[in-house]
Amino acid sequence: MEHLSINDQPPPPPFPQGPGQPGLLGGGRPPQPQQLPAQMFTTAAQLLDLTDILQQTKERIFVPPGTQSPAQTRGLYADVDRGLFVVRGENVLLMGEIDLDRDDDAPPGYDLADLELVQTLAKQKKAEEKAKEKRKVKKLSTIGFEGENVGEALL
Repeated sequence: MEHLSINDQPPPPPFPQGPGQPGLLGGGRPPQPQQLPAQMFTTAAQLLDLTDILQQTKERIFVPPGTQSPAQTRGLYADVDRGLFVVRGENVLLMGEIDLDRDDDAPPGYDLADLELVQTLAKQKKAEEKAKEKRKVKKLSTIGFEGENVGEALL
């Protein structure tokens, strides 16, 4: 082990390589700093152009007719204020019709209801559909059918 100080000269470069000697990686030169591709900067600039901001967003939860009772003829819905959304990225498609006159009207066949009631009914309906689908997949598996994403559930 050498005891070097700051004032000492750096060690001499390695001896030139002969034809029979193995070479050093990079030929003994220090590694170059990593260069970033020019596309990275243009892509970052393009992403700024692909930013959409959605203001005053609302999530509308629907409960179809007949969920509470078979005699129910109209469905229920509730609005949840979600606020501001920032959508960034490529391959984003926003489709929809904006009609400010009809924005506050109730959807045809649905009545506005309390948020907790609609969320509870929607969760119950979703759980019933999940159980129904599970029973269906179980019956189909007895005859050799393997449903979608069945193998992933084991992971």
